[in-house]
Amino acid sequence: MPKTGIGAAMPPRAAAHADEASIMRAWEDFLAGVDSHPPVRNVVVNSWRRSLESGVNAHGSSAPLAVRDDGLHHLRIRNRDLLTAAAGTLAEAVDLFIGTGSIMLVTDPEGVVLTTVGDRATLEAGREIHLEPGGAWHESVAGTNGIGTALVTRQPVLVHATEHFCAGVKSWTCAAAPIRDPIDGSLVGLLDISGPRQTFQRHNLALAVVAARQVEWAMADQARQERVKLLEACVAKLPTWVEDGIIAVDRKGRVLHMSERARGLLEHGTGPARVVLDKESRVASLDPSCWPAEWTKPLTVDGETLGALLVIPAKPRRTAKSAGPRHEGDARRGSFAAIVGSSPSVRDAIDRARRLAGRRAPVLIEGETGTGKELFARAIHGEGAASPSDPFVAFNCGAVSKELVASELFGYVRGAFTGAATEGRLGRFELAHGGTLCLDEIGELPLDLQPYLLRVLEEGIVYRVGDSEPRHVDVRLIAMTNRNLRDEVAAGRFRQDLYYRISVTTVRIPPLRDRAGDTDLLVPHFNDLLARRHGLTPKRFEPAVMDALRRHSWPGNVRELRNVVESLLLMSDEETVTLADLPPDIVPAPAEPAAGHRLDRLERQAIEATIAAHTGNLTSAARELGISRTTLYRKMEQYGLERYQ
Repeated sequence: MPKTGIGAAMPPRAAAHADEASIMRAWEDFLAGVDSHPPVRNVVVNSWRRSLESGVNAHGSSAPLAVRDDGLHHLRIRNRDLLTAAAGTLAEAVDLFIGTGSIMLVTDPEGVVLTTVGDRATLEAGREIHLEPGGAWHESVAGTNGIGTALVTRQPVLVHATEHFCAGVKSWTCAAAPIRDPIDGSLVGLLDISGPRQTFQRHNLALAVVAARQVEWAMADQARQERVKLLEACVAKLPTWVEDGIIAVDRKGRVLHMSERARGLLEHGTGPARVVLDKESRVASLDPSCWPAEWTKPLTVDGETLGALLVIPAKPRRTAKSAGPRHEGDARRGSFAAIVGSSPSVRDAIDRARRLAGRRAPVLIEGETGTGKELFARAIHGEGAASPSDPFVAFNCGAVSKELVASELFGYVRGAFTGAATEGRLGRFELAHGGTLCLDEIGELPLDLQPYLLRVLEEGIVYRVGDSEPRHVDVRLIAMTNRNLRDEVAAGRFRQDLYYRISVTTVRIPPLRDRAGDTDLLVPHFNDLLARRHGLTPKRFEPAVMDALRRHSWPGNVRELRNVVESLLLMSDEETVTLADLPPDIVPAPAEPAAGHRLDRLERQAIEATIAAHTGNLTSAARELGISRTTLYRKMEQYGLERYQ
C-alpha cells in the first residue's frame, strides 16, 4: 500500500511545486502531533523532527547571533584559508546578484556565517533574522534551514519558505552546499544562496553546488602551492639532520614526507604512539603537540608557519630537564604566567593587560627602559591570539636609519631603490598579517612617516615602497615607548592624531624600584634560568647581598638586575655570592666615623691617584706616598681599592 502523509516519498519535481499553504498546514499539524496527508519531503520532515528534539522554538523569529566584533574577527582568522579560497567566487557573486534579491554567504563548519555578499536590500533584511556574519544557523539552534540541514545531512539542501521550521524565517528560501577539504574530504564550511521566497529559482541549488566546487578547487590550488613551499623549506633544513629520522607535516598534522629512517625508528617504538595509519598501514597524520618540544622544528615561510619538521634523533641526545624555567627565547613564553612578580603595581599592570588581550584595539605600553615591555606585548598577543601560529612580529623604530624605516615597515618591490633585493621584500605589516605587529620605541618613528602609519591603521592597506598596488593587512598593533608621548605631541615631534590612534588602550609597566618585594622573586628566577642556559650551578646569595640588591634603585630596571645576576654567575667560581662580588655601585657605602671622615676621603683619593699614576706598581706608589708597602696594602683593604684603577 503506498505511503502517504508527512514524510511520504515523492519526486523532487513534485516537491518543488508543493503548495506552500499545504506545507504550512502540515507544519501546524506536526507541531500539534497530528499526522496529516499534504506531502512534505523526507529531508524536511526529518529535519523538523530533529529540530523539535533539539528544543528549537518553532515560533522563533531569528537564528541566534553566536559571535560579533572581536569574536567574529578571531573566527575569520581561524577560517582564513576558506575565506581566501572563496574570495574569487564571492567577488563574481557581487555582480551576478545585483538587483536579483539574492545573497551568497559562506559559513564555518558549525554553520556560523563568516561573510555575505549580494543584493544590498536583502543583506539589510537578513540582519533582522541574523542571516549575517556571526549568525549561527546550525539546525540544532536555528531549526530546519538550508545551512543547518546541509550540515547534518552532509549533502546539498534546498529549503523553501514554509519548509523552514521556525516561523520567523518562513518568508525566505535558501540553498546550501557543503565545502570539503580537497585533501582529506572533511567538511570545512558551507556555501549558501538565500533570499526572500519570491526569489526562488529551481537552479539555485545547482548554482550553490557549482560555487562550492569552485571554492574547493581554489583550496586545492592553495594546498598545492603551500605544499611546494613547505617541501622547499623542508629540503633546505634536511642536511642539518641527515642522520636522523625526518617527518614533514602541514599545519593540520598531515604527513607530507617521511624518511625511511623515520619509518624504521617509529617501527622500533621510538617516539609517541599517537600516529594515525591509513588503510595501507602508512602514516597518514599525527599530532605534533605530543612530541618532545626539542624534536619539533616549525617550518616558516614569509613569516607564516606552514607546518613542522619532526626530527627523531637516531641517537639519544642530552637535553635539558623539562622542569624549571624555559629559555627566554622559547615561543611558549607568550603568556602572563611568564611575567615574574607579585607586587601590587605589577599585578595591576598584568590584570589590565590581560583584559586587553582578547580585544583587537591597539595597545600602547609605556615604561622605562628595561621594565619588560616586550614581555607584556608577547603575553597580550599570546593569550589573545586565535591560534598559536598567529605571527608576532617585533620591530624597533629606533634601530634602523630613517631612510630604511619605510621599507622595513611596508616592504618594497624590485628596483624600488638602489640596493633593493631583486625579488623585493615583504614589510613587517604583511609579515604580521593575521597576528600582532609590535612597534618598539614608537616615539622614534620619523615625523614624515607617521601619516603613512596612521593610514595603514585606519584603512588596513599598505603600499610597498615603489608600488601602487594596495595590499590588505589585518594586524593588531602593540606600540611601546619609554618616552612621554604627550610631551612629544606638545613639542611637535609626534602627531596628535597618531597618538590618539595608538593609545586607544594603555598599559603602564612599573619600574623595578616601585615593585616592592619583586627583587626577592626575580633574583632566584634569573639565577636558575641563566645557570641552566650556561650549564652552571645556581649560586647562593648571602643575606647581606640580597639586602643590597633590595636597596638598589635599579635605574636599568629588570634588565639591569638580570645582567648583574648573569655576571655574578659567570665571573665567580665560588658557590656563594658575597658583598665583595657585587658591582661597586650596588655595594652599600661603608659607614664613616663622625670625625675625620673628610680626611679619610682625601687620603683615599690620594692613594687612588698615586696607584693610577704608577700604573699599579705598589712599590713605587708606596715610596712616593712615604709609607711602607705593608701600610699601603692595609690602606687599600680599608678603602676597598684595587691595584688597577
